Amino acid sequence: MPPRIPRFTALAAIAALAMAPGAQAAEYANVNPNASTISFTYDQMGSRVYGTFDKFEGDLDFDTTRPDTAHAKLTIELSSINVESEDAKTELPKPAWFDTATYPQAIFESTRFKDLGNHRYSVTGNLTLRGQTREVQVPVMLKAEGGIGIFAGELTVRRNDFKIGEGEWADSVVSNDINIQFRMVAPQR
Repeated sequence: MPPRIPRFTALAAIAALAMAPGAQAAEYANVNPNASTISFTYDQMGSRVYGTFDKFEGDLDFDTTRPDTAHAKLTIELSSINVESEDAKTELPKPAWFDTATYPQAIFESTRFKDLGNHRYSVTGNLTLRGQTREVQVPVMLKAEGGIGIFAGELTVRRNDFKIGEGEWADSVVSNDINIQFRMVAPQR
């Protein structure tokens, strides 16, 4: 009888692991913009400024069993910028900054997903902003909750790389490093 107890315990442990969240294969698509967020922070004259983009679309094709075949695209409407400062709301759409009349969108498109283990991924892709395209690497964490995938991450971009804030703004009044945080929510298919 005693040999059966360890065997039963081992089988029960394997069954429990198989039912654990994240242990199952899942595919995610169709980012829900109403449940998702894109925000950013930067320093201006020693103060931290917070903002968001309220309009964006995300396309996602992600299979947890084959992350190397995944693809993501995010299109942000730059005119939907929402910042704490009234001055920033007025200035950011202008030609020295985003020049939203000429460049209405920012676009990120993935070129490679790499599985880092523990539901963490490195996503490499091209970010196009103000007519400038730069390759960026984005660390992403996936959290699965009741048939929903939450892809969260953060990256820092340098505004000078995209010619944002030129002219009188090229000095250090506004930090060159802009910290972008995102939370993309996609249903399991």
